[in-house]
Amino acid sequence: MNLQDRVILHCDANNFFASVETVTRPELKGKPVAVSGNPLKRTGIILAKNEMAKKFGVSTGDAIWQAKQKCPELVCLSPHHDLYEQYSQKLYDIYSYYTDKIEPFGIDECWLDITGSMRIFENADNIAELIRQRVKDELHITVSIGISFCKIFAKFGSDLKKPDAITRITRENYKKILYPMPIASIIGIGRRLEQILHKINVYTLQDYVDLPSDLIKKKFGKVGIELKEKLEGFDTSDVEKDVPVPKSVGNGTTTIVDISTKDDVLATISFLTEKIAKRLREKKLLALGVGIFVKSSEFETWSKEKRIDFPTDSASKISHEAFDLLCKFWNFSNLIRSIRVRTFDLVSEHELTQASLFYDEKKQGLGCGLDQIWSKYGPDAITLASNLKSTFLNKH
Repeated sequence: MNLQDRVILHCDANNFFASVETVTRPELKGKPVAVSGNPLKRTGIILAKNEMAKKFGVSTGDAIWQAKQKCPELVCLSPHHDLYEQYSQKLYDIYSYYTDKIEPFGIDECWLDITGSMRIFENADNIAELIRQRVKDELHITVSIGISFCKIFAKFGSDLKKPDAITRITRENYKKILYPMPIASIIGIGRRLEQILHKINVYTLQDYVDLPSDLIKKKFGKVGIELKEKLEGFDTSDVEKDVPVPKSVGNGTTTIVDISTKDDVLATISFLTEKIAKRLREKKLLALGVGIFVKSSEFETWSKEKRIDFPTDSASKISHEAFDLLCKFWNFSNLIRSIRVRTFDLVSEHELTQASLFYDEKKQGLGCGLDQIWSKYGPDAITLASNLKSTFLNKH
């Protein structure tokens, strides 16, 4: 490796959900196990499976009835997210012994920059082996580890050999190992993009690297060029230290006059969620929960919250969910003095596993457009039309 090269590990806990279930429930030892949607509904899908289930051909995304056809003895369990969080923290604690430069990628994967740790632990192979063995001995699950000089190749290495394996990808061997592989084998290439690439005869990573840069830029923009550069060994992206995700992001107001009509209440909620969504986007967070709090003109208070279907930073989605919640319990003949909307169960964008490298290129909706205008011309430069009639709002 070059003198300036970093040393990066990517650690991926194998079959994480199913492995944790098996470890914590000894009666499952030796059985094919899957974590799924509601096990009582055969229409639920498989979320994770252990190695034994995998040998029967059970795949993530299978309907339960399909998985049972492949493996009649399959044990399907509901997920226990609190338990997975505990084991994720235990993994993080082990990694932290070897470096403080750790970037989580979902609940079961992390990048580790161990460049500064080499003087203490001799070499990367030694550190990787220490981590692999400690996870097995202390947590009784396994990890696959990729070692490389950049993040994208370290991730590829951990995917290449599973389970319980260590793979080193160097400047000397990366072309031989990576370039013959299918285009979808690299992080960020999903099924839809794979189909688009197949239409221009790109089937392997070598095919993509061989594409003229002007063609890549025309079809896929700046991010497409960046992917080509990364595949050519020029991935300089840093391992970003974990920044704690705030527990919630909210916004509230006391209206200038008490309000009661559905139109006025919805306008107030829309005004509040516009600011919430902006803060979520600034912090690159998505919300899985929405709550609303109201105080009446008589100073009585009510609140309600709910989980939503998918992570969002959309003001319209948050507004819709908050107003829907309010309608379930509020009598609109009563006067409202103040309203507060809160988003919770927040996740970082990079926590969404298999996040596309082309995500930022596509994320050009109303919210980001508003952000750009506010950034350039100030917070009063533009607002939603629904807010213009809201003379009862204290907008500052």
